[in-house]
Amino acid sequence: MSDVIYQAQPPLEFIPPAFNPLVLRFVHLFLPSWMRWKTAIADVEADKVEILVDLYRQFQDGKIRFMLAFRHPKTDDPFCLGYLLSQLVPKVARYQGTILESPIHAHFIYDRGIPLWAGSHVGWIASNLGATPIQRGKADWTGLRSARELFVNGKFPMAAAPEGGTNGLSELISPLEPGIAQLSFWCAEDLHKAQRSEQVLIVPVGIKYSYLEAPWEAIAHLLSELEAASGLPVQQSNATFESLYPRLLNVAEHLMSLMEKFYTRFYHQKLPEIKIAEGHDRNEALAHRLQAMLNIILQVPEQYFDLHPIGNLTDRCRRVEQAGWNYIFREEFKDVKTLSVVEKSLGDRIAEEANLRMWHMRLVESFVAVTVKYIQEKPTAERFAETTLLLSDMISRIKGSNPFKRPQLGKQKARITIGEPISVSERYLVYKGSRQGARQSVADLTKDLQQAMEKM
Repeated sequence: MSDVIYQAQPPLEFIPPAFNPLVLRFVHLFLPSWMRWKTAIADVEADKVEILVDLYRQFQDGKIRFMLAFRHPKTDDPFCLGYLLSQLVPKVARYQGTILESPIHAHFIYDRGIPLWAGSHVGWIASNLGATPIQRGKADWTGLRSARELFVNGKFPMAAAPEGGTNGLSELISPLEPGIAQLSFWCAEDLHKAQRSEQVLIVPVGIKYSYLEAPWEAIAHLLSELEAASGLPVQQSNATFESLYPRLLNVAEHLMSLMEKFYTRFYHQKLPEIKIAEGHDRNEALAHRLQAMLNIILQVPEQYFDLHPIGNLTDRCRRVEQAGWNYIFREEFKDVKTLSVVEKSLGDRIAEEANLRMWHMRLVESFVAVTVKYIQEKPTAERFAETTLLLSDMISRIKGSNPFKRPQLGKQKARITIGEPISVSERYLVYKGSRQGARQSVADLTKDLQQAMEKM
């Protein structure tokens, strides 16, 4: 995370999209080599690419506007989508004899906070690729206007992750946020007002990662590191699911006990009494403890920022994040020269404390989609590895290390699936009928998108 957030700053500036075709050409040229060099992704495959080819043909013919709503299990997802658009779509189009105007690209919507932890150069690259930022957790009208304008008039279709963030799990989707559905209805509304005939669609896109070879040896090594870091004896065992799963449970239960003691002793949080029905195993007990633990962790920043715990864990994390940004990026710091040394120092103190409170929220953010049943239902190396990596992320945050520099357990293949487009225009009459109809239409579209993505 950038050191800038330890000091009070002027409000976050909007980074306007400024598409540069030369930058895109450079990215498309070097993306395959860069992915092999910098990521664990050795191959990207895609199903039903012909759907995208047809959609881009219709888009370029002025018949439709559409949004790619993609799964977001990990930070490598945008690279895989870039590979899909720059390599696979043109390849299938050539095979079909479909003529598409180059380049094949999309205007991505990204979190404005990303350049804070990934570096300001990321904001520059995103801008030059025609991407547009939005601040999560608040009504960012500048960001929303930009996304709305691009959806209606942009050179390319849109792309966004309706989950709002990564959850680390390829086969479990987080609850979707309603912003994608709302933007789509706004696009239909703007086209209707302009008397334009384009139809508006949302296209679900699934992304699933699998290892080229089951990385049990690497998982065993990572578990040894987690055992040592958390104060457990490092166990020696076979690198098999049957041998490693008890070790994973031991690490999870031990970490849970440490965190429970930490938050009850030093943050005066009260754990609820958890009653486990007779016959339930340790997995079930761990699941109940995890949910109770995430709730009390999140109460620490909520109490500091005077926030009420309303909504699911993701909603609560978003509000904490925005409250923290409001303490760090402040209007009165637009002109630091007008502030006294004392005022500036007090502002820095508040920024530092806000950042420390947001640390608790980051712990919760990593675990909002975790369930004990994830491994039990399908005991694959992929699910085991993903869960172990989430525990590794947690320990990295506790140690103050960078959780985004994850250990690579082995080379992976990304499989992208293009879903059937969902028509927004067909729902527009109900949406524009009344405020209640609009709210219900957004909710229904979000629900249908969630179901479509879960089926994929």
